[in-house]
Amino acid sequence: MYRSIIPSWSTVCSTCLRRQLIQQQRRQFGIALSSTVSKNAYNPVLLSTPGAATDDKTLREIFDNSAAWKQFASKVQNPATPHTGLFHNKDLTSPAGIKRYTNRTLDKAKQLVEKICTASTHDELARVVQDLDRLSDLLCRVIDMSDFVRATHPNRAIVAAAHEAYGSMFEYMQVLNTTTKLYTSLKRALEDPEVFKRLNFEERVVANILYADFERSGINLPADVRKRWVKSMSEISELGSKFVNDMQPEKAFLEFESWRMKGMDPVTARGLTDRGKTQVPTTGMTASHVLRTVEDPEVRKEMYLASHTSSSRQIEILEKLLKQRAELGRLVGCDSYGQYTLQDKMAKTPESVMQFLRELAFANLPAAQAELDLLSKLKQGQQPNRSDIQLEPWDREYFANKLSSAMRLRTKSEHSLRSYFSLGTVMQGLSRVFNRLYGIRFIPREPSPGETWNEDVRRLDVVSETDGHIAVVYCDLFERVGKSPNPAHFTLRCSRRLSEEEIAEAMVNGERVDDGMASARRSNGDLYQLPTIALICDFPRSHGTYSPTLLNFHEVQTLFHEMGHAVHSMLGRTALHNVAGTRCATDWAELPSVLMEHFAKDPHVLALFARHYQTDQPLPFPLLQERLRVDSHQETSDTRHQIILALLDQVYNSHLPLEPGFSSTAVYRDVEKEFSLLPHAEGTSWQGFFGHLFGYGATYYAYLFDRAIAARIWKDVFEAAPLERQSGEVFKEEVLRWGGARDGWACLAGVLKRPELEGGGESAMREVGRWGSELK
Repeated sequence: MYRSIIPSWSTVCSTCLRRQLIQQQRRQFGIALSSTVSKNAYNPVLLSTPGAATDDKTLREIFDNSAAWKQFASKVQNPATPHTGLFHNKDLTSPAGIKRYTNRTLDKAKQLVEKICTASTHDELARVVQDLDRLSDLLCRVIDMSDFVRATHPNRAIVAAAHEAYGSMFEYMQVLNTTTKLYTSLKRALEDPEVFKRLNFEERVVANILYADFERSGINLPADVRKRWVKSMSEISELGSKFVNDMQPEKAFLEFESWRMKGMDPVTARGLTDRGKTQVPTTGMTASHVLRTVEDPEVRKEMYLASHTSSSRQIEILEKLLKQRAELGRLVGCDSYGQYTLQDKMAKTPESVMQFLRELAFANLPAAQAELDLLSKLKQGQQPNRSDIQLEPWDREYFANKLSSAMRLRTKSEHSLRSYFSLGTVMQGLSRVFNRLYGIRFIPREPSPGETWNEDVRRLDVVSETDGHIAVVYCDLFERVGKSPNPAHFTLRCSRRLSEEEIAEAMVNGERVDDGMASARRSNGDLYQLPTIALICDFPRSHGTYSPTLLNFHEVQTLFHEMGHAVHSMLGRTALHNVAGTRCATDWAELPSVLMEHFAKDPHVLALFARHYQTDQPLPFPLLQERLRVDSHQETSDTRHQIILALLDQVYNSHLPLEPGFSSTAVYRDVEKEFSLLPHAEGTSWQGFFGHLFGYGATYYAYLFDRAIAARIWKDVFEAAPLERQSGEVFKEEVLRWGGARDGWACLAGVLKRPELEGGGESAMREVGRWGSELK
């Protein structure tokens, strides 16, 4: 039940940070935007929609002009205006209010648990699935809110209250995980033919998800085995925490004669040098700087070996963790932890994942080898009289940096490109893209006092031309002291249909069924709580009232990526919480966000918004094209590295850790030797620094998987005409509207019109792997 109650994808982009190493391939157009798209295409606002032009203009102004924002949000500054709570939840005004809201929600949850556990008649059992789903929603109303608040809110007392709320709800969930009567009631509902036939399609999907979650949590195991399962889970959590937080190299520092550090930044070198000796840490940015810049290959070699060799204690912790996982898998009747974990993913089995990764490695090989051959030629050029020159692992970063530096000298500055991407125009562009594709747009809305956690937060209402108000997005996009620098998408509340029973119950208690947060009735009269989303970025502030924040292109892609997660929630059309928006299989959840990165670099899309913030001239696409060429020159090699890590993750979560004499270092060596295009550095044990081995556990392949799928959907559905409504409708109807209520393979088969993919399996996984030839 644990997974069904805690939405593991509520903070989606904590799992997207690898994107900084493996950005998408940039397509080469070689033409200016102004000559690619007609001038008339620049004004994409649907003027037939009342107020659309004004909303479009205001959207840009509130992000680009601080004076315009101050005027727009005047109500917030007016002390006479009544205050509300965070997100318009009337309770979330103070630490005491958070505690009150948490306790009231817990009371409702306990009443609902009693109702589910005592269900006996056909009518009562037919309500069990919806009641379990409501239970999940109640708990997540607190969990999602408190998780976000404790990570973001500037008030320490509010943060402390959010921590306490999270802890209270987590403790209660441990109780639910051992409440066998919940499982029994669901089992009875599924096994009673009279009850089962009364469940609709979505209810059956959710029932099966919850039932599988219960069984994976070991709730049906004999008491003694269940006790061992709980103990094992606790030990895995403890070992995982130690593995991630206590990473140490075997050697923390290396010392070199200062004259050997030629090529290193002089200021950095001086700060590390004393009496002719330079002492360098073997982890972190300084170690990376040495590998990129120092000319002496022996220095680079020593640094590479040290920075890729974990402490023996770290390896011991990892191997204990892997063994505990393997034993846990066996405890619940699986051959391995990987098999246990993958049952509810698109891949289904470790064998399917390995088929995908091997095909992907084969597809990636020619381009990755070509990139390394180019670096080999650079090394050969330093010693033209030798024919036995080989590119070593410690050479790659050094020669890649040299190549990048040479390429950048021939390109215009990054600032020239930034001038075409003010934050306001990018937000305007996203609204215009969504309007063209899906018939939805962003409407700025003045926040109420107390509704947001900082005065810089903008509220956008998402409005559909057919369904009206469908979502709320809070945009916290500017840097400030104490704020996390990592971009993130938080689902503060999922979409869900509110039953007439709930509405009546709230009225009797004098409460609002939506807690005061956004809700709306659909055309059929049903009331839905609306998805409420927070986007967090850390963009630099502008200097001056009328000077906008200008983004580099990586930041533009980041914003498109995060909004891809958001649109998954916006356009989901499910009635139940457990399958709303991003609550889908782990290896399907990144697809909409990765796909949006393709839109970010398409000339037709850029023509909607990319204009110079001072002259209003359109972006000359060759300027961006050249920048993309420079930034992507080693991306295929980076992708191959990710493939190797995903393979390592699979092997580590197989049955092997239970074998006598298991060595994670030997496995790392064998995988590298088979799949790396560079020689393996003997004696290294980099796996001890692979922190994602704990958080991902047999699912590290998922991002590569979604990248391959996104590349194929872009090519087959959008590339020829990326802004056609028909293409957007296909993607919306076949993918976005379903959330997690439809199997990912059925969605993929539908959007690509490839019925042979619908069943998934090893052949389908191999096919997706072959699409990897289109990846960088």
